[in-house]
Amino acid sequence: MPKVTIDGKTVEFEPGKLPYQEHGKPESILDVCLNFGIHLEHACGGNCACTTCHVIVNKGMENLTEMDDDEADRLDMAAGLTLRSRLGCQCIVQGDIEVEIPSWNRNYVSEGGGSMNLGDAIPVGKK
Repeated sequence: MPKVTIDGKTVEFEPGKLPYQEHGKPESILDVCLNFGIHLEHACGGNCACTTCHVIVNKGMENLTEMDDDEADRLDMAAGLTLRSRLGCQCIVQGDIEVEIPSWNRNYVSEGGGSMNLGDAIPVGKK
C-alpha cells in the first residue's frame, strides 16, 4: 500500500480501491488528497489547465508516473518551479512519496483568501 506524505500528514491507500473523486487522474496526488481531506487547490478541476495543484516532490519521484508533454508545458508556467515540481492532478502515485505544497499556495487559504476553485462560495475571512 503506497504511503503518501503531504506536508507532514501521511495517508495510505490500496491501489485500485481508492474511490475516484472526479478531479485529476485516478489515484493522482490530487485524488489522494480529496479522498483523505487534505486541501490541495485545483482551480481547473484537475484538468491540467492551471498550476494551482503544483507540488514539490521531496522523496519518491520514481514512484510517480512519468511526466507527459501536457503536464510539462503547463508546469513551465508555475510559480516557484523546481526540478522536483509536479502537478498534483497529473502524476499517479505508484509507491511511497513525500511532497510539500509550496507555501505561496498553502498560505493563500490559511490567510483568509477563500478557496480559489470555489470563487465566492466560501467568503473571504474578516480582517
